[in-house]
Amino acid sequence: MPGFLDDVLILLRPRFLSFKNPLVAANSKKEFYRNLFLGTAGFLFWIGIFIISLRTLKYFYRIEGLGDILVFKLLSMLVLTSFSFLIFSSILTSLSKLYLSRDLELVHSMPVSGNRIFFARWIESTADSSWMVVIYTLPVFVALGVVNKAGLFFYLNTALVLLSLSFIASGISSVLVMAAVFIIPAGRMKSILLFLGFTLFLTLFMVFRMLKPEQLVDPDVFATVVVYLDTLKAPSSPLLPSTWVYDSIKESLSGSLRSSFFHSALSWSFVSVIIFINILIADLIYRRGFSKSQTASSRVFRYKYSDFPFTGFLTGASRAFVVKEIKTFFRDQTQWSQLLLIGALVIIYVFNFSVLPLERAPIKTIYLQNLLAFLNMGLCLFVLTAVAGRFAYPAVSSERDAFWLVKASPVKIKTILWIKFFIYFLPLLILSEILIVATNIILQVDAFMMALSFISVLLIVPGIVSIGIGFGAAYPDFKSENPAQSVTSFGGLLFMMICAGYIMAVIILEAGPVYDIFMASVHQRSMTVLQWLRAVISFSIVIVISILAIILPMRFGEKGLSKVLP
Repeated sequence: MPGFLDDVLILLRPRFLSFKNPLVAANSKKEFYRNLFLGTAGFLFWIGIFIISLRTLKYFYRIEGLGDILVFKLLSMLVLTSFSFLIFSSILTSLSKLYLSRDLELVHSMPVSGNRIFFARWIESTADSSWMVVIYTLPVFVALGVVNKAGLFFYLNTALVLLSLSFIASGISSVLVMAAVFIIPAGRMKSILLFLGFTLFLTLFMVFRMLKPEQLVDPDVFATVVVYLDTLKAPSSPLLPSTWVYDSIKESLSGSLRSSFFHSALSWSFVSVIIFINILIADLIYRRGFSKSQTASSRVFRYKYSDFPFTGFLTGASRAFVVKEIKTFFRDQTQWSQLLLIGALVIIYVFNFSVLPLERAPIKTIYLQNLLAFLNMGLCLFVLTAVAGRFAYPAVSSERDAFWLVKASPVKIKTILWIKFFIYFLPLLILSEILIVATNIILQVDAFMMALSFISVLLIVPGIVSIGIGFGAAYPDFKSENPAQSVTSFGGLLFMMICAGYIMAVIILEAGPVYDIFMASVHQRSMTVLQWLRAVISFSIVIVISILAIILPMRFGEKGLSKVLP
């Protein structure tokens, strides 16, 4: 055992040094200020989640007779949802760390057994896939402890069981990944990703249906209030690890230390079991699975230059670059599972609106429908920002070491960026319009709100894509193993913050005029001159901001990328 741990620590040493080296580098001052900015922004976001959670929990606890039940129901939903997200993230990260990392050929040439290489990589995968989920769910539990005046044991126990949940999710994911890579024939990595993506969709759908969130706002579906309350109290399956974590947190909150220790021990004992199973399976099949994954992949699509007739209006060099971008996208193995996952999230996003019991709400249906449609426009654009962060922002970083070829080509940097813009703009625009139109049809909004949502999305989507391409070009990361992870960098954070500010500015500018127009339509009266003037000014500012959001980031990206040495 000491020899095993020594080898694992040696394999993890480069990862530890990767945190130390930036601090002693020549440009460490610049890195320090970047990290300070990122840390401050992350801390403020953490504080924001804590404040919102605190206010929400206090509100629920003021509901007599039902408050405690709702809080623990939401707590159960949070733990189960966190567990599902941990599994999703762990599957994708495990596949990258165990089979697709560029340094694996060097690592596997070392005189170290496969199970030790696997265990070191598994620890890295666990840390990379779970740190964000754990850190940004902690403020909810801290707020829960503050509201209930819990002791130190509650906070320590909560941190430990969330850590055990991360290990369990990572262990289950790595078993699935190793089995998939070993079973599916060599050269079929895309098929593996399709299989994993389909598994993610089924798991997400099953978890979502188990939560049944529409029951929280629709007690009329039950015969009596007693049955309704009893349903909310119904526990999750005792076989789920998330149930052990939930029970441990709940018991520690109520002061039942013995019961809390039992559920915590149950969770950690399963961690030891899943680690043992992983090492055993890795010893049997990991090296052979890695060898299979290194074989040449079979092509799912074969392209000819004549397959892209829509590029005929471009010049030779620009047309070749467009074809190269499209081919690269479809050949990138990591894109397939992301596309399936996005498809699953879109279906569930639309499904959320289909189960809303609007007719039972205390607000008039016509007001609630249009209010939700207006808020849904902002929510849809925030979802688009997350998708653009996955595809548009890493578009330049995906060139990796071949960037010198791109820069040496007879195509201007400006043209390259605009080509990338249009390649990602059209699919993201179609996705956004499908989301907004489908949900508005379900909400049965009036023609004005439908037109407003459609046109607003049409104006904002190119701005979001431009910000993604521009900032991705200004802050490229050509050395990253997975360019998609570049969105968590300094430039990625700026991209997210600017997009969020852009969306909020548009929503705020449109809110007043939309309210005036809607109320005038409902009450069948004319708008005043001042109201019309306000509407014209607000919508004109929105158009100007949208145009600037397209032009300025692309110029910023062109300027920054021109300074990057090939």
